[in-house]
Amino acid sequence: MKAHTYETQSTITPEKALEFLKEGNQRFVNNLKANRDLLEQVNATREGQWPFAVVLSCIDSRTSAELIFDQGLGDVFSIRIAGNFVNQDILGSMEFGCNVAGSKLIVVLGHTKCGALKGGLDAAQIEGMGMDNLNHLINHFNPIINDIIEENEERSSKNSSLLERLNLQNVRSAIEDIRKQSSTLKNLEAEGKIKIVGANYDVETGVVTWL
Repeated sequence: MKAHTYETQSTITPEKALEFLKEGNQRFVNNLKANRDLLEQVNATREGQWPFAVVLSCIDSRTSAELIFDQGLGDVFSIRIAGNFVNQDILGSMEFGCNVAGSKLIVVLGHTKCGALKGGLDAAQIEGMGMDNLNHLINHFNPIINDIIEENEERSSKNSSLLERLNLQNVRSAIEDIRKQSSTLKNLEAEGKIKIVGANYDVETGVVTWL
């Protein structure tokens, strides 16, 4: 499988880009790989890159987009931050990926058993550890937690039901933030030039479920 070129990227629709990732995850789950020469792809992309998708995922070491979607060099822009949420810099990266570099798809990829979300649920204990920047990060999830937690429900990472509801709602909230905070991406989606979708990766099975 060769690296994408300007010509091949220009023929990809948002729907086809999504299909590429779905097919790639199927290969991954079945322990198969597309036949590609990575060194050849290094050579093919030395003058430029034409990725077909932007994937926002967690920093979790088990959630490498290139691996779980079986993609090669130059295929995807991979944006990673603990808890897979967006901020202004990440939105700028997405705008570059889609409006400048021509990607056709944005995927917000959450995953089961997310440590960042566990930290959000256990914020009271973590705040006592004296890590100012980590505290800032996990407090990002407070509004979502407050929206979904039920009356008298235990706020704890040990509450697996709450953790998984938080995971899925966090993905949906990130998608909503993309549309609210980036008129560029919202307009590209409205014009049919890109799709913005959510997904969830199961760290136990390797399967990506699309939301």
